[in-house]
Order: sequence, then C-alpha cells, then structure tokens
Amino acid sequence: MGVSTSSNNRQIAITSNTRKKNKWLSFAVIFILPSFILYTLFVIAPTVGSLYLSFTSWDGISENIRFIGLANFIEIWNSPRVHNALKNTLILTVSLVILENIAAIAMAMMVDQVRWFKNLFRSIFYFPTLLSGIVMGFVWTMILNYNFGVVNQILNTIGLGHWTADWLGDPKYALLSIILSTVWKSAGYYMIIYLAGLQGIPTELSEAANIDGANRWQRFRFITFPLLAGSLTVCMVLSMISALKIFDQIAVMTDGGPGFATETLTYIIYKVGFGELRQGFGTALAIVLFLIIMLVTLIQVKILRKREVEY
Repeated sequence: MGVSTSSNNRQIAITSNTRKKNKWLSFAVIFILPSFILYTLFVIAPTVGSLYLSFTSWDGISENIRFIGLANFIEIWNSPRVHNALKNTLILTVSLVILENIAAIAMAMMVDQVRWFKNLFRSIFYFPTLLSGIVMGFVWTMILNYNFGVVNQILNTIGLGHWTADWLGDPKYALLSIILSTVWKSAGYYMIIYLAGLQGIPTELSEAANIDGANRWQRFRFITFPLLAGSLTVCMVLSMISALKIFDQIAVMTDGGPGFATETLTYIIYKVGFGELRQGFGTALAIVLFLIIMLVTLIQVKILRKREVEY
C-alpha cells in the first residue's frame, strides 16, 4: 500500500508539473504570436515575394508577371552600369568606414580630455547626426554650389580662386563631396560609442605609461587603441552597413550624376525599379546587394572579433 501511494503521489506531481509547463508555454505563445504574425507579414512574406519577383520581368504596375528565370541576374553580371555602381559603392564604403571612424575617434579623444563644457562639445559634435539625410543633402548642396556656395566664396576671398570647382557637377569631385559631407553628418554618432569606450579604460594605465616616458602617440597606439577594440568592431560594422545602403544624400545632392558618376547599388535599385519600371530587375539587384552586405559583414565581424581576442 505504501509503495502504491508513493507511486500515485509521484504521478500526481509529474502531471501537475506538466500542466504548469503547458500553462507557461501557452502564455509564451500568446505573447510571441502577435510579434511573429507582424514579423511574418512585414519581413518574411515580402522577402519570399521579392525572391520570386527577382525571377520575373514585372514592371511594378501591370497584373501580368512573366517568369524569366535567371535573366535578371545574368544582366546584372554583364551590365557596365551595374559594374560602375558597384565600383562607386565600394569606393564610398571603404572611404566612409575609414574616415568616419578616424574622425569619430579623434573627436571622442578631444571631448574626453576637455575639462570644461564637456557636454556642450559633445552636443556640438553630435548635432549633425540629428539631421535627416534629406536635410543634410540640401544644406551641403547650397554649401558646395558653384555660383554662391560658401566653399567657393571662401576660396575666392583668400586668393585661391583657381581652386574653385563645380563640386557636385564635376565627375572628379562629386563622389568626394558626398563622402566628406556624409562623414560630417555621421561621425558624431560613432563618437558617442568611442567616448563610452574611452571612459571605460582605467586611467591608471595611461598614468603608468606616462611615468615610464611614453609620449601621447605611444599611449594611444599601445594602450588606448587596443582597448577600444570592442567599440571599433561595433562602429566599423555599423558604418559599413550604412555606407552600403546610402541613398538620401545621393538623391538630393547629385541624383546619381553627373552622368553615372555617383550612382551606387542602392540608388540604381531605386532608379531602375521606380524610374524605369523594371521591378523584377531592381528586386534582383536588391537581393544581390543583400548578399554582398551579409558576406562583407560576416567577414568584417570575424576579422575584428579575432583582433579583440588578440588584445
């Protein structure tokens, strides 16, 4: 009888635990289901639909969707215009990743060493980040205007009139102008991340190096920069992704021109899909861009994470 009672109690306890687990599982499903439905409707379903459209010649308007297989991807592979956009994208990405992070580290170190009005300087450096890409584009379009722009007026005033140029209308300077204006806008955002990293570095390390006779560059090279490895990983990945999908500045400042001098992959997707009514080709190009971003991000994270471990 004792054995039977013990067995029944154990069975009752197991049944009770099972009911509790099922109850908590039901609650979990109830909380997760709305988000899962929204994610499916706005992410998974459009992704699957885009994958299908990339194999069609749909114009984005008509109800007739003709399946053409790999024709869009073959055209992408052979298109000189796409090759030029890819080249511009790579130049833009490499330049922005390097310049934004250099500027951000420099500003973070300046703000970190300021004793008075630190919050004021932090706000001044961060302010351009608050501007939308459209607003920033209009501002820099006026600054770089050939006839009344501030840059050319300053050059004329200081006797360097021979350096004036049509910064947005000359293919030699248009992409450079976009790069520099984007650095001005974005560097403040990454400065905040680096500033947080700097404030997490023990001051004792720099003080000990200073006592040992290390100069400012040596302290930065062997102490500060290695200990910013985590912040560097985050900032470089974010700046790379942002650069690969840059759109607003190009749309406002150059419209992809002059000619195709500043046309990038994101901008050609917009032009082809909505300007030339080739949604199928534009979708195929968007998928190619997605694969490029994913591949580059994985490689970049792997390299930077390895650097973090080494330090």
